[in-house]
Amino acid sequence: MAPADTTRSEREFQDLLRRLELALDASQIGVWEHNLDEEVITWDIQMHRLYGTGEETRAVPTAIWEGAIHPDDRERAIREFDEAVARRGQYNSEFRIIWPNGEIRHIRSRAHFYVSEDGAPSFIGAEWDVTADVLLNDDVVRQRAVAEARALALEESNARIEHAAEHDYLTGLPNRRLFDKRLAQLAEDPTVSTLAVLHLDLDQFKQINDSHGHAAGDAVLRAAALRIGAAIPENGMAARIGGDEFVIILVNFDSINDMKLIARDVQRRLRKKIRFGSALLQSGASIGISWSADRHDANLLAESDIALYHAKASGRDRIEFFSQQLKDELMGKRRLAEELKLALEQGDIVPFYQVQVDAHTREIVGVEALARWKHHERGILSPAIFLKIADEFGMAAEIDAAILRHVLDDRRGWEERGVRMPRIAVNISGPRLYDPLLIDDLRKLSIPENAIVFELVETIFLDDCDDELLQSVDRIKQMGIEIEIDDFGSGHASLIGLVRLRPARLKIDRQLVDEVDTSAEQRHVVKSIVEIARALNVEVIAEGVETESHAATLAKLGCNALQGFALSRPMPASEIDHVFALGEQAKVTLN
Repeated sequence: MAPADTTRSEREFQDLLRRLELALDASQIGVWEHNLDEEVITWDIQMHRLYGTGEETRAVPTAIWEGAIHPDDRERAIREFDEAVARRGQYNSEFRIIWPNGEIRHIRSRAHFYVSEDGAPSFIGAEWDVTADVLLNDDVVRQRAVAEARALALEESNARIEHAAEHDYLTGLPNRRLFDKRLAQLAEDPTVSTLAVLHLDLDQFKQINDSHGHAAGDAVLRAAALRIGAAIPENGMAARIGGDEFVIILVNFDSINDMKLIARDVQRRLRKKIRFGSALLQSGASIGISWSADRHDANLLAESDIALYHAKASGRDRIEFFSQQLKDELMGKRRLAEELKLALEQGDIVPFYQVQVDAHTREIVGVEALARWKHHERGILSPAIFLKIADEFGMAAEIDAAILRHVLDDRRGWEERGVRMPRIAVNISGPRLYDPLLIDDLRKLSIPENAIVFELVETIFLDDCDDELLQSVDRIKQMGIEIEIDDFGSGHASLIGLVRLRPARLKIDRQLVDEVDTSAEQRHVVKSIVEIARALNVEVIAEGVETESHAATLAKLGCNALQGFALSRPMPASEIDHVFALGEQAKVTLN
């Protein structure tokens, strides 16, 4: 080769080397070579920069490389190099190194095996710092993990929200929403041959709440949920749909008798006592049942509710099946209740008056106001037709209030005409006595002192004469309104309750008057009531007086006053005037 060509080739080679060095320097890639017959590695300047040695020597002991590797990565990195040597193949590794200042860097190393001109086995390779990539990748992994954790938490949160939306917080049972969904699904399921809904209402639950507090009521509800769940088959479902109401779904049962057995088992379990603190609480259940074999479009919940209504109206701890007759009866009651509500709004619930006379002188000593309904089609209706409906549909208090307003209006009218009226007794229902607005409402009526008497039904009040009731009664007495006990002897009133209530009078129930003139037993009962009343300084009125014999016997037994058809039938306000003689005390002769 000519000298000029040699010189040009050398220049080109040197130029190529400079460009390679510049490229390596720009890429920050270090190059190394390892002669396997020696314990020395040849490093370029960039390798020293990668390892932070601060040196520039080309020959580096292998111990420098091994010592720089992170202790957790050292064994693996050396093993991977040894495996490449054994294969005499490609070396590929990634590891961490520790700089002299303690900083940790991530290194990627690649090398190829070759044999030098003198026959020495060697590896030549390159290394570069991938710390930024590793940290970025770690950050991505962390962010992905955080995102996945958040997604899982969101999914779990949504599941909890969905569960809470479909389950009762107190008992853990499905709620009305999930019950409706499940019932709709079963109604469309072709594999379901029979479907039933059992509607339960806990007996005595209100009394437990009132007597022991809501914590006791909650304990009863939780126990009831567990007991109901234990009584139903695996393919059934129990739910709490509100208050003390539970429902059970049964599917594919063999016979009506199967439903009865399950319902009775539920009742048996719910009758067991529940310990709450030192108290033993006892409940029970009334159950209404509706079922369908081919009426999958039937509203089983509404029908079971109708059956439950009838079970509760018939007494406690009963089981009733839905029938069209029950539905018709309930619809009839609801129509009557709607008419009654309208009658109250229109002022068609009015008082009729029945006089009460002194048992010995027959002078009129009082009047009782009895509710009547001036029906636009059926004429005057007695309380027997509508008072039970009023109680069932929560209108008894409204009727009491309406009668009282009418009585006060009538009394003012009589006074304006010069008629002197004795005390007038009006009924007051249990719900109204517990109304916190009662006293304020009474004060607004400006009731004259000793003009009005409130009659309380014995069977409702003396059995459960609690502090709230007594406080309400005391406030009424302070307004100059006396208290009487109506229908005394028809229930199971306690003497303690009677003493605590301290009424002005007792009214002996008409059932004890029916045969008082012919039955020695009834006379003994009436005589005992009179003696108890006298001991408590309480007057006695006998109602249901039908004959002179009744009147004479009751007077002899010590009754203070009499009331009944033999003395006077109930009459409207427009007819009461002639009973009273102007300016003198009226007397009544027997009819």
